[in-house]
Amino acid sequence: MNLSPQRIVCLSAEAADWFWRLGAWENVAGVTAFFEQPPDAPPKPRVSGFSSANFEQIEKLNPDLIVTFSDVQTQLTTELVQRGFPVFATNQRTLEEIENTLSLLARIVNREREGEKLLDEFRARLAPVEKISKRPRVYFEEWNEPMISGIAWVSELIERAGGEDIFPELKSKRAAMERVVSPEQICAANPEIIFASWCGKPVNISEIASRPGWEKLSAVRHRRIYEISGDDILQPGFRLIYGFQKIKQQLQAIV
Repeated sequence: MNLSPQRIVCLSAEAADWFWRLGAWENVAGVTAFFEQPPDAPPKPRVSGFSSANFEQIEKLNPDLIVTFSDVQTQLTTELVQRGFPVFATNQRTLEEIENTLSLLARIVNREREGEKLLDEFRARLAPVEKISKRPRVYFEEWNEPMISGIAWVSELIERAGGEDIFPELKSKRAAMERVVSPEQICAANPEIIFASWCGKPVNISEIASRPGWEKLSAVRHRRIYEISGDDILQPGFRLIYGFQKIKQQLQAIV
């Protein structure tokens, strides 16, 4: 008897991506609009944004599990539970927590063997750079109004790639509003490279470069401001390997 969920609604993009990679796409009934569905996979209904959802559409899908992610979806998760849906909520923040979450999701769909193989690849492709002669100072901007520095896993990836996060003391702050920084703090740290990924909207590199006083920053003077796709850096799942690769490439180009 197969007791694993057969109609999973993924309101988090990294969960949908992970089930697809595991070969469990047939178990997925619906996804968030923030998930870029693979072109070779049968499309699934888009039933949510990030903090909102179409409850009527979800109910029609008759899910036997709904996967949500983070404190931002707290209200959404609560309402789903109150409506009687079975919900699995995750709140991973570090690379270790991400690995544990992906392992658990693999077990949920009886794909432990496939999951462990993919996790071995995940660990290998996120291996720290071994030979580092100099660690460039890095500012990662998760949001621009207010300015929010990178979440824990982003800070860890910067360090693994050979960079120095200019706000290492903030990586333990799990909530975004605990990681708000001021332009003055950033100017004082004088980052040599800036990465940005604004959740849900394109990064405006010229806007970053033209902020008052920022023309003195090393990153601005040397035009080292780069956007990383939110799919590859803000979703705590397997696709972090792509964001990590871009960080490595840019850091190695200036060392």
